[in-house]
Amino acid sequence: MRVAGQRRWRRWLWRIALGVAILVVVGTVFSFGYNAVTRKPMAVPAGLTYVRTGDLRTRFRQWGTSGTPIVLVHGFVESADTWQYTGPRLAAAGHRVYALDLDGWGYSQRVAPFTAEHQTTQLLDFIAALHLHRPVLVGHSSGAAIVAMAALRRPPAVGAVMFLDGDALNTGAGARSPLTRLLIDHYRTTILRLLLRSDAVVRSIYGSACGDSCPPLDAHGIDQWRRPLQVAGAEAALWAMANQGVPGLRPATLARLATTDLPKAVVFGADDSEFDKSSPYTTAARIGAPPPILIPGARHLTPVNSPAAVTAAVLALTRRVRPN
Repeated sequence: MRVAGQRRWRRWLWRIALGVAILVVVGTVFSFGYNAVTRKPMAVPAGLTYVRTGDLRTRFRQWGTSGTPIVLVHGFVESADTWQYTGPRLAAAGHRVYALDLDGWGYSQRVAPFTAEHQTTQLLDFIAALHLHRPVLVGHSSGAAIVAMAALRRPPAVGAVMFLDGDALNTGAGARSPLTRLLIDHYRTTILRLLLRSDAVVRSIYGSACGDSCPPLDAHGIDQWRRPLQVAGAEAALWAMANQGVPGLRPATLARLATTDLPKAVVFGADDSEFDKSSPYTTAARIGAPPPILIPGARHLTPVNSPAAVTAAVLALTRRVRPN
């Protein structure tokens, strides 16, 4: 009886092992075939504007031609297009407004290493290349770390700093986990391409981060979010940045901002699920900013879901810039 039971277990284990082996073979064949069929990258849209910033060409958008300069810095998996609703409002209020694609994202030339330090150098080179005098820097989400690093590295080049939906801390969020390390490159490439080619997936991720108050995504809107991850070099840059996790600074380093005389502001969506409720207050205290501004009903993508409120907060900060 016992021997018969052991034989049954062995047969089931053999069947399970055989089934797993078949799935691996079929999955691998599908993965290599799918990757081969979809290997051609998407074309970069025509008519984009670029400027040389050190070792790369940086794509940017501009609204307005006069007034105090404002530079808008996007976050993880975003681009200059994230600011398309906020930029024109700031320009209408009398400012020159710029939004750039950080290295590794959007349509800027992709040049390794894709680190926060390299992106900070890009931002400072961007300010210098366009001859911007002490601009107000607004960093959304992980972009908060980039504007913080720029202000700490070269304080005279910056007029004021805003953290928008970001605490600029290096928490290790998004860093490659042991499970992710087991995901072979061609498999993760297949998964990424399948997800990006699904309009429903793009809309779901957008809706989760943005909320019900965001403009619905039409075909053009989906393309704005999807295409930057499908152009040449995008996948390699994405994997490199995913290995590092979301950029940020150590608390002690970030606290050095409190010792500067730069005007600072912290603004969050009140319903931002990416951070706990105390984060805006601890962030403001850490960098020496006034109490944070919370935008009622807004989720993480405030430049998209609450452009009027973001504009009002940025304008309030620009009025605090000290004349040089």
